[in-house]
Amino acid sequence: MSIQLTRRVFLGATASAVAATPSLIRRAQGAEPIPGFDQTRTDYDRTKAWKPYSDRKIRVGLVGYGVCKFSAAFEFQNHPNVEVVAVSDLFPDRCAALAERVRCPKTYPSLEEMVKDDKIEAIFVATDAPSHARHCIEVLNHGKHVCTAVPAFRGDIGDAERLLECVRRNRGLVYAMFETSVFHDDLYAMEKLYAADVFGHIVYSEGEYCHPHSLGAPSLDSYQDWRKKGCPMWYPTHATAYYVGVTHKSFVQVSCHGTPLFDPGKRQPNAIGNVFNSEVGLFRTSEGGLCRIIICGSQGEYLEAGRLRGEFAGYDWHNGRADGFVGDAAGRQRMTEAAAKGLETKKYALPPGVAPGSHGGSHGYLADDFIDAILRGRKPAVDVIDALNMTVPGYYAHLSATRDGETLKIPQYSI
Repeated sequence: MSIQLTRRVFLGATASAVAATPSLIRRAQGAEPIPGFDQTRTDYDRTKAWKPYSDRKIRVGLVGYGVCKFSAAFEFQNHPNVEVVAVSDLFPDRCAALAERVRCPKTYPSLEEMVKDDKIEAIFVATDAPSHARHCIEVLNHGKHVCTAVPAFRGDIGDAERLLECVRRNRGLVYAMFETSVFHDDLYAMEKLYAADVFGHIVYSEGEYCHPHSLGAPSLDSYQDWRKKGCPMWYPTHATAYYVGVTHKSFVQVSCHGTPLFDPGKRQPNAIGNVFNSEVGLFRTSEGGLCRIIICGSQGEYLEAGRLRGEFAGYDWHNGRADGFVGDAAGRQRMTEAAAKGLETKKYALPPGVAPGSHGGSHGYLADDFIDAILRGRKPAVDVIDALNMTVPGYYAHLSATRDGETLKIPQYSI
């Protein structure tokens, strides 16, 4: 097939017209939409219909129905290869709402009780971020596949090694992190082009997660106020995915700086002593390039975006307003040769009834990828190594910022 690299943004499958429910996209404090949940446009290859690999139904449990309502947002309940057999949330009213939303009568008061159910084969962990690693370990240790909302861990760097060791002990089980950026139209295309060696080595790349928050407005609710006990770079994966998700390589060192509020009288350290509202890191990559990552809470456009420059070509598509691929004669020749070999840069069709969903049309794709990985016995889009390579650098970036930009080495991981 021919490759059309000029962005032509369409609404996704007919099911994608079903936008996220009002309860999903509204803040707990009022009617203001949560940025990211309204990004429902996406493109895919309409020339090839979805074909089932198997008629088997994976028995799935869903846990966590907080302010983002994530357990119901990723389309498990609509997937033809899934039977949602149980749901859970610590709060009974939320648990009941989740059960109704996904049409599942079986409920559990906690994940710790849910994992004991031998009928469940896989669990989606959409609990508070500081508990992600611990909960995933609990699921894996009970012999079940697991997928998790981002980040892989938050705050405790020891969780990275504990999670990796648990995945090593349970090699027959799938661990997947649901980083939404990997199924953005542009990043998906970048990954395919990089794998086809169209870019060559990546000389420079950028990733941006800019989530403006109005001064004086209440922050999003969170279990035990976990959102108030962190720092910008502890939630980096929407940005770091624009290198790690493209190359499946890693960052090896970082120098990072942070910016506090400019009025010294308002610089009140939070529960972990953080005063930074935004942090910007310069990372060295494992292939020798550089990457700038910004996690920003100041005013301006909401962004989950990135771009790259390679030896022969680059890619910069921002919210559908520009062409993505740019290359010299060598880069264009590489792209032509890759196309002749069957390179496809558009996403594939989802199963009937599964909507692409929010965050750039990624939700349905992440769930489908997880289920397909179980059925085929393959790696998911973001396995544990990619998950750690997207998350761990943020921990060291913030540590660097607290040390006035000191360059720090980042641990490297392998199975």
